[in-house]
Amino acid sequence: MPFDDHFKLTDDVISHLDTLIGGIADPFITSRYIGFISVSAATVYELSIKDIFCEFGTKKHKVLGNFTQKYFDKINGRIKTSFIKDYIAAFGEKYVKRYRRKIEQKENELLKTEKISMMAAYNNIIEWRNLFAHEGKIPATVTYEEAIRSYNIGKEVIRCLAASMCR
Repeated sequence: MPFDDHFKLTDDVISHLDTLIGGIADPFITSRYIGFISVSAATVYELSIKDIFCEFGTKKHKVLGNFTQKYFDKINGRIKTSFIKDYIAAFGEKYVKRYRRKIEQKENELLKTEKISMMAAYNNIIEWRNLFAHEGKIPATVTYEEAIRSYNIGKEVIRCLAASMCR
């Protein structure tokens, strides 16, 4: 399955919640939806990352494909950008440089056009997911719209990874 097919899972949840969120006046309930979106977003990010690396390994060599499948079955939410860089480094400097270049280009583009940091948006989703999943909290300053925007902008990190991990 193409890695970005996973995004549909969260995109569908967001489409449904968009029809409900306008009628909710209770900030506590809204924060629960933000937490739910963060958990869902981090899940599809993780699934996409696993698919990208496993597909890359399989295309390179059958043995590498088996190894990557077993290795990435155990990443269990370790998907912050710092972890992604470490995963890429295991495949060689060529891929690290490619990833860094693509990330920098996309980050600069989004800062100019959208006035938002892609890296911050992506890492915020992971932080909000961890805070919600482990403590049942979401920062009081995060809005529903900001969570959705961060998720959508954060997808670009995954797309940069996919574009970098090509033979």
